Amino acid sequence: MRTGLIAKKLGMSRVFKDDGRHVPVSVLHVDNLQVVAQKTSDKDGYTALQLGWGKSKVKNVSKANRGHFAKAKVEPKQHVREFRISEDAMVDVGSQLSVAHFVAGQKVDVCGTSIGKGFAGAMKRHGFKGLRASHGVSISHRSHGSTGQCQDPGKVFKGKKMAGHMGAHRVTTQNLEIISVDESRGLILVKGAVPGSKGGYVLLNDAVKTPAPDDLPFPAALVSVVEDVVAEDVVAEETVVEDGGAETQTANQDAAGDAASEEKE
Repeated sequence: MRTGLIAKKLGMSRVFKDDGRHVPVSVLHVDNLQVVAQKTSDKDGYTALQLGWGKSKVKNVSKANRGHFAKAKVEPKQHVREFRISEDAMVDVGSQLSVAHFVAGQKVDVCGTSIGKGFAGAMKRHGFKGLRASHGVSISHRSHGSTGQCQDPGKVFKGKKMAGHMGAHRVTTQNLEIISVDESRGLILVKGAVPGSKGGYVLLNDAVKTPAPDDLPFPAALVSVVEDVVAEDVVAEETVVEDGGAETQTANQDAAGDAASEEKE
């Protein structure tokens, strides 16, 4: 079981397919995501990785957290979360994770805090149809109706659907598809909506109900490894261009020599 990623929700957009169809996507940003600590079964009783997202000013970090980040030799983080992993999926402290951790077409589970709606009525909170809107109802068209029975049991049972606080709780949306990833800008495009408002943090994990692709990086995709691969590709492309330019220059010189010999004749 691999670690997940912490991402910041930037908003929603859309992506056009080759056949003209457009797909609504949520834009998630991964910024300077590093491993802050390791949790082992021998020392802590469970196996997990503690990840930190972004950068935070030192003045905004408590003294205890300053020591925690200094021990890991990483910059203070804005958001810290733990991910349960298997023992063979451990990553070194200080390693920076890349958005290439997920691949296009993969299914993921996204967890976040839903948008708070405040105190909501039964119609909005639970989808009640309400009372009649014409005759027989006196200024209580959106009420939820009766909530109890008679003198026996003489109470309202716990869990009764009534008006109350709505939203602002932990929600997990499962089996969302990864449309694409942008390694240069640290962006992940996920099909559909994810929990939370703009600027909120979400946790991305491999889907638990869908088999993972075979080409996933294990135990994780690191920024240094991705940058090395990109650099190798750039060097290879430059070599091909230089070889092609040299061949073209040689061919031009041969053509010029042939033309000069014909003029002399």
